[in-house]
Amino acid sequence: MRLISRLNPTEGIGDFWAYIRRPQPYRWPILGLSVLMTGTLLFWVFQEKYYLPPERPQVTYITTFAPGRTDEEIMASNRANQARQDALAAEQAEREEIRREIYRTLGRASGMDVEKIEREAAEARAREAAAEAERREALIGDSIAERAE
Repeated sequence: MRLISRLNPTEGIGDFWAYIRRPQPYRWPILGLSVLMTGTLLFWVFQEKYYLPPERPQVTYITTFAPGRTDEEIMASNRANQARQDALAAEQAEREEIRREIYRTLGRASGMDVEKIEREAAEARAREAAAEAERREALIGDSIAERAE
């Protein structure tokens, strides 16, 4: 009960009314500005925005293969694709060998020890391949250990 007696709004309203009734030159502009600012803030706070969920997209599937392919057709397609991939890899290896030969020629013309550079590059490639194989082996070993658990 004691808390309610301390929160008596009639005394606050009485004080406000006494303050407003006193003659002051700027009371109405100040009151209007106060009401305008408070009203603007309340208007901004109480604006309710409801966003509709987005429409479900219309999905169109584009198929590059015939829908009723047999297993034999799939295997033949895979073999043809692998043959194309092998041909592309052979072309790439041939281009790389031509590029290496150009660099060898340039190195010899510049006075470099091309054989030593090639040996070091081959050793670096071998180290990288060994590190990659070790990394893959570790991944496979971890995978197998996880399955065993």
